[in-house]
Amino acid sequence: MKILIIGSIAAGTSVAAKARRNSEENEIVIYDKDTDISYAVCGIPYAIGGEIPDFEELTPRDAKWFKKRYNVDIFTSHEVIAINHEKKEISGKHLITGDLFTDNYDLLVFATGSTPKAPDAFEESNFSNVFQVKNINSGKKVKSFIENKKPTTAVVVGAGYIGLEVAEQLKERGIKVIILQRGKHPMSHLDWDMSIRIEDEMVKQGIDFRPEETIQSLVGDTQLDEVITNKGTKLSADMYILATGVRPNVALAQSIGVKLGKAGAIATDNTLQTNIPDVYAVGDVAESFHVITGKPIYRPLASTANKMGRIAGDAMTGGQLRFQGVLGTGILRFFDLTIAQTGLTEKEALAEGYEVAVLSNIKPDKPDYMHGKEMVIKAVADKLTHRILGVQIIGPQGVDKRIDVFASTITLGVTAEDLFHMDLAYAPPFSTTKDPVAYTGMALTNALTTAPLITPHDLMELQKNNENITIIDTRDPKSYEKNHVLNAINIPLAELREKASTLDKSKKTIVYCNKGVTGNASQNVLRSKGFKEVYNLSGGNKNYQEIFKHSK
Repeated sequence: MKILIIGSIAAGTSVAAKARRNSEENEIVIYDKDTDISYAVCGIPYAIGGEIPDFEELTPRDAKWFKKRYNVDIFTSHEVIAINHEKKEISGKHLITGDLFTDNYDLLVFATGSTPKAPDAFEESNFSNVFQVKNINSGKKVKSFIENKKPTTAVVVGAGYIGLEVAEQLKERGIKVIILQRGKHPMSHLDWDMSIRIEDEMVKQGIDFRPEETIQSLVGDTQLDEVITNKGTKLSADMYILATGVRPNVALAQSIGVKLGKAGAIATDNTLQTNIPDVYAVGDVAESFHVITGKPIYRPLASTANKMGRIAGDAMTGGQLRFQGVLGTGILRFFDLTIAQTGLTEKEALAEGYEVAVLSNIKPDKPDYMHGKEMVIKAVADKLTHRILGVQIIGPQGVDKRIDVFASTITLGVTAEDLFHMDLAYAPPFSTTKDPVAYTGMALTNALTTAPLITPHDLMELQKNNENITIIDTRDPKSYEKNHVLNAINIPLAELREKASTLDKSKKTIVYCNKGVTGNASQNVLRSKGFKEVYNLSGGNKNYQEIFKHSK
């Protein structure tokens, strides 16, 4: 049997490696129009910035290595142009010599990846100082431009993963950075009350972030001199980075009748086979499905590409591996912050019809005496089943450990109660006695049973609608005077038992402290004294003030 793979980055080489491990009998051939194979595409921004000294570190393997290790033939700079599936034959062109070639197959794999999108204004342009980060060669061009032209200003278009990673690296090289974003906030896949914390980091680092601003027209000849935005602003920079997302390279597959899914990428079954027998699709060109909803999604991540490749390589050679979906787990470093997400956001969960409990949990990764630093954990749970639906975390350290725990537990369908009972590792250099994961479970369990939470946004909506509510700040008077929730009265917890009788038990009551713990204690006091409807403000005053600042 002959397996022919189009594409040799993450997914394609994973298919080949697993298929070869399963069988020495099959002939395996890979064609790729690029010059490099199996490279670490996610490391490119850090090579541009010099954090990774040499691009060669991102390309540890070449075609000769693969041939020797796996007996797989890889042909780089070979573009497959056409496929005759009835004859099971491909034809293409050697991009260096111009020679034409043909080959045949028994099984065909599309690992053709994705292509960066460009804003409409750039569709027909070709400027020497405009770049997209899409492969090793494009990354080298950016770095060469920086080293040779010594730019002092840059405009980055897009505030997703690539946009923020490149912006960080440019700023670290002393380049002044402006980020333009189509939406209101960076990292638009996060809930807005989390992404605003990234905006604060931009201010701290001197990044000029311009939301809801897009490029409408360009001024320049061979070099882009100026852009004009939808707000009429004229911006001039030495270099421009386009990072507005990617689209799957599906044209070749469509030419033989391969069907796309609802998410716009190639639809497959759980073996990664398409609607056409003996034709597979893996990596950025393929659609995934969500572990929680079961619905198609497009989340082009290197981790998923490698996983898909292994599964397809196993399944096509008689193995039992099957694709089980994704949670869309992702993580990003942006200066002093780590930003991570897994599962459904609050917005996504509500759109799916879930009635949710939402917790904002502000906890240090380890004790203060071990220099712990606070992270913000936003967790979303289903009120009906108590299942954890999704988590977002932002903080300076310890975020990666927690998001992986949450991703594991969400995959297994655990409830809020289960989180508390997990036996997690503890020692002062690594965690607190009640790890932020366990504390999230505790607080969510309370919220789902006897001690409901209210989000700052929902409280603001009540105030906006002039609801008849009581808001109690249970901190000390000094903290209250510094800042407090609009229309809140100050009754410290130590005085609450005595003064509770002066309050209207029938009114909806919201209590809060700085971050939530004392608020919960105050909530319990009022509940025990017969108050009918008492809510604890999720994340306390600290979370409220952050959201209030960005709501003005």
